[in-house]
Amino acid sequence: MSSPAHDDRDDNDVFLDESDIIHEVDMDNEDLPDADDESDIENVDEPDDSVHIFTGHSGELYTVVCSPTDATLVATGGGDDRGFLWKIGQGDWASELQGHKDSVSGLVFSYDGQLLASGSLDGIVQVWDGSGNLKVSLEGPGGGIEWLRWHPKGHLLLAGSEDSTVWMWNADRGAFLNTFVGHGGSVTCGDFTPNGKIICTGSDDASLRIWNPVSGESTYVVQGHPYHTNGLTCLAISSSSTLALTGSKDGSVHFVNITTGQVISTVAPHSDSIECVGFAPSDSWAAIGSMDQKLVIWDIEHSLSRSTSDHEDGVSCLAWLGASYVATGCVDGNVRLWDSRSGECARTFRGHSDAIQSLSVSANGDYIVSASLDGTARVFEVGGLQ
Repeated sequence: MSSPAHDDRDDNDVFLDESDIIHEVDMDNEDLPDADDESDIENVDEPDDSVHIFTGHSGELYTVVCSPTDATLVATGGGDDRGFLWKIGQGDWASELQGHKDSVSGLVFSYDGQLLASGSLDGIVQVWDGSGNLKVSLEGPGGGIEWLRWHPKGHLLLAGSEDSTVWMWNADRGAFLNTFVGHGGSVTCGDFTPNGKIICTGSDDASLRIWNPVSGESTYVVQGHPYHTNGLTCLAISSSSTLALTGSKDGSVHFVNITTGQVISTVAPHSDSIECVGFAPSDSWAAIGSMDQKLVIWDIEHSLSRSTSDHEDGVSCLAWLGASYVATGCVDGNVRLWDSRSGECARTFRGHSDAIQSLSVSANGDYIVSASLDGTARVFEVGGLQ
């Protein structure tokens, strides 16, 4: 499962013979061993700022999530049809989330950290305890699972599917509760409002739908001018449960009043797809990442850009660290930490050799964990930078 950095890596890391291995490298010390073989020089010279590498997967990683209650517990999923639970700094502990028949596309811990849900492109959702024991399998969607979200105060689970439907279950009882039907394309993003009273979902059909979780009825459908002209890619909801922030393939970003269904403001358009959005804890600012290689910090109250931070390649994912810093994952394989007040890059974390697909912050705020197409998850220490 978990292993030192030079095990289970790609074929470029081959040693000539046993004598080339200077010493075994512990998971917490990821300096690669010296090697005389010229084919290894490139790998040895590559900087790696990670304090822990998880190498249990045998394919591209798509998603990573940290437990909200255990600062060491992490779950990852990927294109090898596998999910894993593992622990930061404990390279000998890992639990495989077995049973999916296609890529693991979504992972999410419940608010209390007791349950982990995994969703796959096979359309199956599985619920696990914190040790990786399967509690229940949930079926229903007729297409792959795009995303999963837990209710903020209970064990109700929401899943968006490629078949244009959204499903809700009670995970404690393994019981189907509701299906939300109305979108005309894959449901690419969605969530409960933080107060748990409303559901918002975005779709490839270029619409945002606002739902009543109890009745299953769509209270508002936001579409057409002045909204997105192409499919939605990402969605965030303010901590006050009043605003939805959505990004689209068309490079546009809009704020929608959840209680009225009205588009209330629009961000200056990007020149490429919006991949990630997120509200600051205070709700006063938002972070927006795009394939146009830019991170924009948007002042919501004054409806203007505070800063624009340029990247080497497309911005694929982001996460707020407290009130001041934003972490971004980039197609160039780097994780960067930005000061949202100045737009300056506070730190660049290197180590991945391919695009970052997902980021998560540990419960204590000390670590960023990244999942990459290079087949590894890496842990970067950020304690003291906030």
